Amino acid sequence: MSRVGCMVLGPAGAGKSTFCNAIISHMQSIGRRAHLVNLDPAADPTQYEFTIDIKDLISLEDVMEELELGPNGGLVYCFEYLMNNLDWLDEEIGDYDDEYLIFDCPGQIELYTHIPVLPTIARHLQVNLNFSLCAAYLLEAPFVIDQAKFFSGALSAMSAMILLELPHINVLSKMDLVKLEISRKKLKQFLNPDPLLLEEESDDSNPRFSKLNRAIAYLVDDFGMVQFLPLDCSSESKSVATIISHIDDITQWAENQEPKEPAEEADPEDEDNE
Repeated sequence: MSRVGCMVLGPAGAGKSTFCNAIISHMQSIGRRAHLVNLDPAADPTQYEFTIDIKDLISLEDVMEELELGPNGGLVYCFEYLMNNLDWLDEEIGDYDDEYLIFDCPGQIELYTHIPVLPTIARHLQVNLNFSLCAAYLLEAPFVIDQAKFFSGALSAMSAMILLELPHINVLSKMDLVKLEISRKKLKQFLNPDPLLLEEESDDSNPRFSKLNRAIAYLVDDFGMVQFLPLDCSSESKSVATIISHIDDITQWAENQEPKEPAEEADPEDEDNE
C-alpha cells in the first residue's frame, strides 16, 4: 500500500498552517487520521501538535545563534543539514501507511526556485519511501483586489508546479476576507485566471508596468496550468472538504485502501425474538 502525502506550499502569510490545521480538523470529524509534518525550522505548533518536527533535528533559532547567520542564510543551512540527514526523516515517518501526512513547508520560495531543496525532498518521499504525493500551493485571496499582484502570484504558483514536477492544486486562501468585496461572477475570473482582468486596472496604477503585467497574465493563460480552488476555513464552509476530495483524487487515496468486509446481515428470526 502506498503512503499518501500533501506538501503545503506558498509565500509567508498565505495561511499554510491554518490550512493544515483545517485538514486535520476535517479528517478527525469524518473519522480519518492525518498527521502534521513540520518542515519549517522556525515554526511552532498552533491548533494541533506536530507528529514529526524538523526542530527535533535542527532549529533556525539555534543555527542563527551559533553560526551568526541571518534568517534566510540560517534556513538554507537547516535544509542543507536535513539533506545530509534524510535517514532521520525516514525513521520519523516510520510506518504511516494508511494515513495522510501533511507536510507544512516554509514560505521562502528560494527553497524550490534557487536551490532544489523541496524538489529533492519530494523525490525522496516518492522514490525511497513510496509516497503518493501531491502539492498544494496557497495564494492569499486579498491579492484579487490588485489584479497585477494576483497575476504575479499566479506566476509564482506556475513556477512551483513546473519546478516540483508533482501533481498539483492551487488554493486561493482567506476567501472570508474578500467575499463581501467580489461577486461570484467576478471570482470565477480569478479561479481560472483571465488576462482580461487587467483591462480593469485602476487609473492610479503605474502605466509603465502595464505592458509587463499583461505579458505575465498572457503567459499564465498560454500555459493553461493554473486554476485555483477557493478556501474559507470558517466552520460553515465546505471548501476544506472539497479541497481534500481533490487531493484524494490526485493521490488515489481511495484506490489504495484495503477492501472492508461487508456488514453481516441481521437474521430476521433474531429480530422477531427481540
